[in-house]
Amino acid sequence: MNPAPANGALTLDAEALYRELLRGVQQLRRPDTRLVGVTSGGAWLAERLQKDLGLAGEPGVISSAMHRDDYARRGLAATAQTRLDFDVNGAHILLLDDVLYTGRTIRAVLNELFDYGRPAAVALAVLVDRGGRELPVQADYAAARVTLPATQSLALARDGQGRFSFQVEGAH
Repeated sequence: MNPAPANGALTLDAEALYRELLRGVQQLRRPDTRLVGVTSGGAWLAERLQKDLGLAGEPGVISSAMHRDDYARRGLAATAQTRLDFDVNGAHILLLDDVLYTGRTIRAVLNELFDYGRPAAVALAVLVDRGGRELPVQADYAAARVTLPATQSLALARDGQGRFSFQVEGAH
């Protein structure tokens, strides 16, 4: 999916992609799978999926802040901190993120996850895979694959009613 109108701007229907992600997650998950969202967009996805799948409890939230390879440049972000209210050891975890790009956030998140224990398995589902990998990281499920110039960023936004949209920033 890479719809572009005549002016060349990328347009993505985040709500339609969410419905596609929901179908993919239903195929990936097992009865004992725990949802864990990467702050912040992935955490929003995990929260909504937890509700839409009728799962009890709260999904986990995981931050990449403490394991970033650019920590010295970026510092500690003001995003939510890791919250895993279950035993990670032996758990089947479905990691959720909004946009997969270089793979560096997922690498950092996996390091953070293993600080909490040794899961039996970790699968990755993303709303959008934009390519441009710098590390050998691949999603088990991506609702869409798009191509953007390196000068642009794609971020998930959420309104007051919980509806998703995308923000594309940077030079075209």
